[in-house]
Amino acid sequence: MSVITKNDGAVAVTGASGYIGSRIVEDLLNKGYDVHACVRDVSNGKKVDHLIELGKTAPDSSLELFEGDLFEKGSYDKAFFDCVAVIHAGATVGFNRETPQEVYDGCFTENEHVVESIKKSGSVKRFVFTSSFAAVAHPRPEGYVFDEKDWCGDNVEAYKGAWTEENISKNRDIAYAMAKANTEKMIYKIAESDGNFEAISINPLHVVGPLMTENHNQFFSWQFFVWQLLQGNNFGVLDGKQLRGDRMLWNLVDVRDVAKAHVLAAESKNATNGSRYILSATDTSGEMFTWQLQTKLQELFPEIKEIGGEGMKNGKPEKSTYDSPRSYCLKAINELGLSTYSIEDTLKQTGESYRRMGLL
Repeated sequence: MSVITKNDGAVAVTGASGYIGSRIVEDLLNKGYDVHACVRDVSNGKKVDHLIELGKTAPDSSLELFEGDLFEKGSYDKAFFDCVAVIHAGATVGFNRETPQEVYDGCFTENEHVVESIKKSGSVKRFVFTSSFAAVAHPRPEGYVFDEKDWCGDNVEAYKGAWTEENISKNRDIAYAMAKANTEKMIYKIAESDGNFEAISINPLHVVGPLMTENHNQFFSWQFFVWQLLQGNNFGVLDGKQLRGDRMLWNLVDVRDVAKAHVLAAESKNATNGSRYILSATDTSGEMFTWQLQTKLQELFPEIKEIGGEGMKNGKPEKSTYDSPRSYCLKAINELGLSTYSIEDTLKQTGESYRRMGLL
């Protein structure tokens, strides 16, 4: 068992400037850990200034910035040296309009470089990987409750032959889900064979919560869609172009809870190699159809005249919505000791963060 504490050594975080990664850095610093924050460009103030400020306000910890690139073999060697744990939140997820193959490579193929650097370090005992609920979900009847035993490759016949390696380069959703699932299976196998570290995965669903910097308002992210609703827009439409359907079941989790789960997974004696933890709604209060989310946002922001969302008629949605995905972060609560924010606090503080940045 390879649990860690702040006295054992530094923790490296990849994707440290990102929406989830920044909160992981914040949580580690608040707990007294020394942090090696890995970013693509340490000179890019828009992406690293908030991290530097976090380091300044954590007197019992230290923050050091390192440059690292998923596509460059060995680029994490220096950052991981003498670290006791690595939290790998970095990925190419398609917000910047990468091709499906580039998404797959950034979320799977190039993760081999991360594992190689972990093995070279000789000091890393825990490797926590930011996977995704996409590695869990698969076609199931309405109302089915997913848990950590589910994998995206299950029930493959329902995909009508789409779930194949050949389709990675053709479909972004398949590329992303397969990349996350294949990475999980790869790191568990390598960790078991190596014997010096344990690999654990966190599988977030619809992550929202307060932004730390304008750069976190990533195009096509869940927080971006909430921002669209708060501006009175249909979140599935941008500049008159239909990007996605406007009706869905939102299964919401706070970005700060996702971050806490990563750190707790590194520390927990209950987590072992191959453990995976879904980070989704705490209970049914965090599961809302779009029209219900509209109503909740209107309650929380009464000063906003119009909240965007799906079409309504006589106080009811014009069309029905497929009832999925249902899932709860019970394993993280029970095994890791995670305590979660209320959905009201999460949504309220999301909107307030946009307002502070002058975006709302």
